[in-house]
Amino acid sequence: MSQPDKPHSIQSLIKPRTMGSTVFWRLAEDIPRPLNLTLLITSLTLPLLIWWLITTFGKIDPKFLPSPGNVLEAGGRLWTSGDLLKDTVASLWRVGVGFSLAALLSIPVGVMMGSFPSIRALLEPLFGLIRYMPAPAFIPLLILYLGIGEEPKVTLIFIGVFFFNSLMVMDTVKFVPKDLIEATYMLGGNRREVLTQVILPHVLPGIIDACRINLAAAWQLVIVSELIAATEGLGRRISVAGRFLRTDEIFVGLIVIGTIGLTFDLMFQYLLQVTCNWSSQKR
Repeated sequence: MSQPDKPHSIQSLIKPRTMGSTVFWRLAEDIPRPLNLTLLITSLTLPLLIWWLITTFGKIDPKFLPSPGNVLEAGGRLWTSGDLLKDTVASLWRVGVGFSLAALLSIPVGVMMGSFPSIRALLEPLFGLIRYMPAPAFIPLLILYLGIGEEPKVTLIFIGVFFFNSLMVMDTVKFVPKDLIEATYMLGGNRREVLTQVILPHVLPGIIDACRINLAAAWQLVIVSELIAATEGLGRRISVAGRFLRTDEIFVGLIVIGTIGLTFDLMFQYLLQVTCNWSSQKR
C-alpha cells in the first residue's frame, strides 16, 4: 500500500524554481554575498567610468562638466588651503546639532502619538499641517526671530526633520500587533511595561530606519541654511563656486556631501544589524 504524499512546504515549492532561474533575478530572497559586493562596487564605479569617458572623448567645456581629474585637483587645492576641512566641519556641526535635537525630541513624541490615541488626536492634525509647509519657507521668519547667526541654520534643519520623523515613528508604533499588547496585559504587565518592554523593542528597527531616511533631509536643508549669511560650509562653498563658474569646486562639494551621507547611512545600517539582528528574518 503506497504512502500518501507528504504536503510540501512553501519553501520546497519555491526552491526548485529559484535554483533554475538566474540568481540576479531572485524575488524577495537574499543574493549571494559575492554578487552583492560586486553590484555595490559596480554601482559606484560605473558612473565614474561613464563620467571619465564622456569628459575624455567628448568635446565638452570643463566649465560645464569637469573631468574626474579636474575635480580631484580642485579637491586637493581646497584641502591644502584648509577651506574644504573648515567647510566640512561647519556643515557637519550644523547637521549634527539640528538632526540630533530633532531626533531626541521626535522619537518620544512619535512613540507617544502612536501608543496613545488621545495624544495622536491632539498632535497629528498640527504636525500634518506643518509637514506640508516647506522648511525653506520659514527662512524669513527665522532671520527675523533669531538673526543671521548659527541659530536659524540649526533651527531650519530641526524644523525639516522633527515633524517628518515624529509622524514616521508614530506610523511605526501604530502597527504594533495588538496581540502582543494584550498578551502582556494577560501576563500581568502594566502600561509602563507594555510601552518599554513590548512597544519600544518592537519598533526600534523602524525608528532607526526613520532616522536614517530623515538624515538625508537634514543634509539637503544644510545647503539651504548656509545661504543665510554663512561665512563657511559646504553649501556656501557650492553657492560661491556657482557664482564664479568654478564647476569643479561644485562637484567637490557635492561629492563630499554624498560621501558623508553614505558613511552615515552605512553606520545606521550597521547599528540596525547590531541592535536589531532579530528583525533580519522579517526583512
